[in-house]
Amino acid sequence: MTDADYETAQIEAAVFRRLRDHLMRERPDVQNIDLMILAGFCRNCLADWYREAAQARGIALTREEAREAVYGEPFEQWKARHQREATPEQLAAFEAARKRHG
Repeated sequence: MTDADYETAQIEAAVFRRLRDHLMRERPDVQNIDLMILAGFCRNCLADWYREAAQARGIALTREEAREAVYGEPFEQWKARHQREATPEQLAAFEAARKRHG
């Protein structure tokens, strides 16, 4: 790995941590379903990508461990404090977005 590659990896890691912190700590009011509707990914997707990246490096993580790494606490605790039931309108928008996002 070159010095430039190392610096790029460090910058990308910092950006990921900032995105994670923003979604988990600064904007927990934004629901995962709303993220899925708008962007086609949510906090759980980040956890899945985190786990896949770890596995690519030979590090075994469970789904729960990856979610805790992203959410900063066990998922069920975060969910109980922040996640609301999806409204019929959100569910309909999610279905329409799912078709768009593929």
